[in-house]
Amino acid sequence: MNLEKVMFGFFIVLALTLNFGFFIGDFDSPDHHNVYELYAAIVVSLIATILKFGDRTQIGAILLATSLVADLQLIAAAIVWGYAEHVSPTGLDSFYLGSIVSLSGGAMLANLTSVVLLLIETVNLRL
Repeated sequence: MNLEKVMFGFFIVLALTLNFGFFIGDFDSPDHHNVYELYAAIVVSLIATILKFGDRTQIGAILLATSLVADLQLIAAAIVWGYAEHVSPTGLDSFYLGSIVSLSGGAMLANLTSVVLLLIETVNLRL
């Protein structure tokens, strides 16, 4: 068993599951979307991106691209959250939370694409 591949797969799947955990819940209820879970999703997604830099294959390039998309959307969600909490006169209302959850959903779709590509690559190695 290759420990490097285990860690690579671990962080890709963990990025997806953390993102899913943040995304799921009532769309406009702040009680269902924890800022620390968003933070954890960002950190794990960035780690997964760093791990993808070593792959020089075409599928590696696509994996890196999907990871960069997820990072960008999660960071944008964090910026919107920070703006809503510290700058906006209305605070974290349903408008801002809807944007945050939507951005997280886009990142989740990018992470899901990464997992599917990883599974396809794994199946092709066995054949």
